[in-house]
Amino acid sequence: MSQTTATDRPGGEPGEAPRGFFGRILLFLRQVLGELRKVHTPTRGELVQYVLVVLVFVAFMMALISVLDLGFGQLAMLVFGEGTVAS
Repeated sequence: MSQTTATDRPGGEPGEAPRGFFGRILLFLRQVLGELRKVHTPTRGELVQYVLVVLVFVAFMMALISVLDLGFGQLAMLVFGEGTVAS
């Protein structure tokens, strides 16, 4: 039977005592803060550029889907007719 050591756990260091519930929470919060320090905040110019790229992409996708919808609708009308019954 194997024993779990500190190196088997996430964030565990060799020779470190097992962490309790609150110790694990504090470790998590310290790691979150460490990752937040690495975050790059975009400049105003970068942010405007990102927003414009997203808006252009969304407009392109709307146009593409609209054209496909219109085309498939016309194709369905051609194949199945207007839905009227000839008497």
